Amino acid sequence: MQEINIGGTKISQNHLPFIVAEMSGNHNQSLEVALKIVEAAAQAGVHGLKIQTYTADTMTLDIEQGEFYIQDPQSLWRGKSLYQLYQEAHTPWEWHKPIFARCKELGIIGFSTPFDATAVDFLESLEVPCYKIASFENTDLPLIRKVASTGKPMIISTGMATISELDETVQTARQAGCKDLILLKCTSTYPATPEDTNLMTIPHLRDLFDVHVGLSDHTMGIGVAVASVAFGATFIEKHFTLRRADGGVDSAFSMEPQEMQQLVVESERSWQALGTIRYGATQAERDSLVFRRSLYVVQDMKAGDIFTPENLKAIRPGFGLPPKYYDILIEKKIKQDTKRGTPISWDLFI
Repeated sequence: MQEINIGGTKISQNHLPFIVAEMSGNHNQSLEVALKIVEAAAQAGVHGLKIQTYTADTMTLDIEQGEFYIQDPQSLWRGKSLYQLYQEAHTPWEWHKPIFARCKELGIIGFSTPFDATAVDFLESLEVPCYKIASFENTDLPLIRKVASTGKPMIISTGMATISELDETVQTARQAGCKDLILLKCTSTYPATPEDTNLMTIPHLRDLFDVHVGLSDHTMGIGVAVASVAFGATFIEKHFTLRRADGGVDSAFSMEPQEMQQLVVESERSWQALGTIRYGATQAERDSLVFRRSLYVVQDMKAGDIFTPENLKAIRPGFGLPPKYYDILIEKKIKQDTKRGTPISWDLFI
């Protein structure tokens, strides 16, 4: 599986996990706040910052009843119509250029999730380096085809999709020109629970579709995201806000700057810990071998004395013969006068 290059940053299991801060609607319709989010994300050490490109009109109809009205008592957005939600959450298109410019100034990669063909055309005019497809759009094959035709890397969240649906999506993307594809394990609940995350799906997805796989994580905290690295995640996306207390459509399950910084640090540690399959002492452990147990004379002995459990013991440090020779040496005679604290060697006994 070849590595993927996004904006000059390489993505593969041989590189640090690519960490993305998802702004979503946490700017609360303030460009000033949006730019501060970019700055905070960069300071936290993320590799990329993602926004979303749509308008309420490209997402749904302005109807405030029936299936267009959110009534689920468990939903963060209960009591709003879909149209109202998307009006509140969308990132104005005229903000995209200054947001991406600030990303570039700060050395992070700015990109977006388009939700229809007009958004793709707009993002192409801004020369974005890659595209993200949201879980709710992963079965929108015309959109997949449109994005894939740009030839740029695609990151697709897999939330709710069956294997057969994902197979259609992946085949559509590849046939339409996508060569660099990342699938993100995702649970499309807000927030999500660790119990519903099923990280073991990550290596299965990777092997099934021969693609790099990451995690779009809606759980609270960093534990799930850090754990995903051990399962092979090469890309991690978390929603991001300056302060959850500021409110906003996604703030309740978004990370604050200090948490994002912890994720960057701990995911790197998790990746570093993967290493390779190996046994025996590492180079760093070799100095510790002397602290193993080994066989020592623990009482002064005269030449011809017999080794007994009282004068021969396995103790630290490890300069004597290994303890596995204990039974061989018991009842053997010592060759010479020997002081207590002498490590056992083959030339000490007859």
